[in-house]
Amino acid sequence: MTGRSMRFLPLLAVAAILVAAPAAPRPAVSPMVQVSPDRPGAFRTVQGAIDALAATGGTVLIAPGRYREKLTIRGNGVRLRGTGRNPAEVVLVFGDASATVGGTLKSATLTVSGDDFRATNLTVQNDYWLDPAHPPSQAVALALTGDRAVVRRVRLLGHQDTLYANRGPNRRTTRQYFRDCYIEGHVDFIFGDAMAYFDRCHIHALANDSVWYTAQSRNAPDDDGSAYVFDRSRFTADAGARNIALGRAWRPYARVILLNARLDAPILPAGWTEWTPGKTHTLDTAYFVEYRSTKRGAAPTTREPRTHQLRPDQAARWRLGAFFGADGDWVRTP
Repeated sequence: MTGRSMRFLPLLAVAAILVAAPAAPRPAVSPMVQVSPDRPGAFRTVQGAIDALAATGGTVLIAPGRYREKLTIRGNGVRLRGTGRNPAEVVLVFGDASATVGGTLKSATLTVSGDDFRATNLTVQNDYWLDPAHPPSQAVALALTGDRAVVRRVRLLGHQDTLYANRGPNRRTTRQYFRDCYIEGHVDFIFGDAMAYFDRCHIHALANDSVWYTAQSRNAPDDDGSAYVFDRSRFTADAGARNIALGRAWRPYARVILLNARLDAPILPAGWTEWTPGKTHTLDTAYFVEYRSTKRGAAPTTREPRTHQLRPDQAARWRLGAFFGADGDWVRTP
């Protein structure tokens, strides 16, 4: 949370909780808890550690390991931090799918609806698709519907519908910031209608007959609280990925903005596609734009004519400082 400063007291013998003294005027304490498969006194499960946090939130330090759990975070101010040398050393994984649990959002490995969420230096994976016996189905790794979320140095691994970056209940606007993340999948694998900013992220397409990096779902022309921006992000693809598009509009007024994107993949010359060709007309109303895309997938002269190439003054509207506005200091809060 903004303005929080923390100092740590000795580790409690049984609960492995470090109590932080919050900065005034916050009256409540916020604990830090540890998760480790072998450390004495530490929690053995990530969900157990999350549930042990105070109502005001706190930090969960996760030791290297693979944690097969289905996780839910409803409280505010929760931070997950991997303590390994890199994000691959801490893996939060589960294998549900829409086909097995009766709904795309129910399939998520990690579901976060609380505000002021932070995740750093870890991996969230849905491994449903890794079993070749499983029929194709949506299978979410991270479902994020909280406001002022910051996700840094996190790998999100899945196939179809990997990251659900969406509004909160009652269509509440949610602002989400992703920095230096790696996100992989194939069909519509970054989807939803949050105000989401992807800053220097690596977006990777897995082998599949058709690939859409994004399926944004802004649903009204006057909705100022919904857009995906990819700033200086890199787009790549497996050799077996075919018919690769930057996105399609899940809802008619989808907005996706690419700023200085490095398109290191054989993107379709048109760049963007209709939701269901011959049946829908979302390209008439969607806002799909690029500013100075580079590398092999950049082709401004052959893009779908209903998409746009921005001028510098137009691109400035979508830079980080302008995107979240004057109250965007939470982006820099650890």
